[in-house]
Amino acid sequence: MKRDNDVLEDRILDFAARVGKVVDAIPHTRLGRHIAAQLVRSGTSPAPNYAEACGAESRNDFIHKLGICLKELRESRSWLRLIIKSKLLPESRMLKVCDECEQLMNIIAKSIVTAKSNSRLERNKPPSRGQRVRV
Repeated sequence: MKRDNDVLEDRILDFAARVGKVVDAIPHTRLGRHIAAQLVRSGTSPAPNYAEACGAESRNDFIHKLGICLKELRESRSWLRLIIKSKLLPESRMLKVCDECEQLMNIIAKSIVTAKSNSRLERNKPPSRGQRVRV
């Protein structure tokens, strides 16, 4: 059975693959080439950043790397919306990838909130017996 972070990593990788297909379908106009170049970067970046977050050295490192992942997803959402607004591809073709981007953003944002909350709880927890207290 897959762990939750494996399922999420697969979803983020699937999103990157979908973005690649969108990029390949964009017309080769001046605007199309610009958007495609930007989207291929921001749309494929969340996958390796999420993988790095899963191997983070600390909770702060985890939060930071998830933050990068979220920023790249937000940027991707903007490029996807611009593709629709500029009518480079039909909106009907973009709905699923846009929806997946929104869902991934919500999941990553909630993970950041949870990690920050757990970090605060950890700091406010009284020391256990035999544990040093930092002053």
